[in-house]
Amino acid sequence: MSTEPRIMTLHPQGKAGVNILLRRYEQVKTVLLEIVSETNPIPFDSLTDKAEERLKTEKFDGKPLWYIVSVKLDLEARGILKRVPKTSPHQLRLTQVED
Repeated sequence: MSTEPRIMTLHPQGKAGVNILLRRYEQVKTVLLEIVSETNPIPFDSLTDKAEERLKTEKFDGKPLWYIVSVKLDLEARGILKRVPKTSPHQLRLTQVED
């Protein structure tokens, strides 16, 4: 049984989140926020492509796309990322500056 710290993610529509390792959450969160801050707003497909590429170079030890989507939804639910209205495919932008 793993004793590593975990986090229960949130979902912007109030659906059930997922319970993931905190270190993976923080790694993906950092990558997503770096990418969005570089290209604000950014189309979702570009965000996932860039994030997967960066996580590969960081030797991420999980399934990158699943974590990217889970953490992106969590960041939306926490008000850190926001979908740009009336964009297809949807685009994301930062809503606040992270420390």
